[in-house]
Amino acid sequence: MAEQDLTTPTNGEGGQPALPGADAPQVAALAQYVKDLSVENPSAPAVYQWSEQPQLDVQFNINVNKVADEVHEVILKIDASARSASGVHFVIDLSYGGIFALRNLPEEAIPPFLLVEAPRLLFPFARQVIAAATSDAGFPPLMLDPIDFAGIYMAQAQAAQGGGDLGGEAGGAPTVQ
Repeated sequence: MAEQDLTTPTNGEGGQPALPGADAPQVAALAQYVKDLSVENPSAPAVYQWSEQPQLDVQFNINVNKVADEVHEVILKIDASARSASGVHFVIDLSYGGIFALRNLPEEAIPPFLLVEAPRLLFPFARQVIAAATSDAGFPPLMLDPIDFAGIYMAQAQAAQGGGDLGGEAGGAPTVQ
């Protein structure tokens, strides 16, 4: 019978046992919150008698701020407005934030996580806030279509490699600080 080594691996610090996977990449969502919300219904009460269909305009942007070592705040900013020839139906500005802890991620994996995966995780909650805000303003809930954060990130990466610049709005461009 072969002899088996039954010793416990150590981390090299005083013989303490090493935790399995201690240096594996780890990601955690620590918090999510409405950072700023503005709902305007400037044409009330007349707007409720207008019969024309408004044109919707939805813009978004992603901002990332480093809060501490291995901790980042991701802000998904969504601006939605409805306007018609009669005037402004509503304007909603939402900044929805999340705090994410990233440990042992390769440096090249951090921007894709913060600009693709984190906004993808935050979006359904921000979408619900927008829907509730439009409903609370007396309009049918605005249910935003899903956003392809990965596609936008890839397009911006290709544009950056080609020397092109997509600008500052991500309908718009995400930024990492």
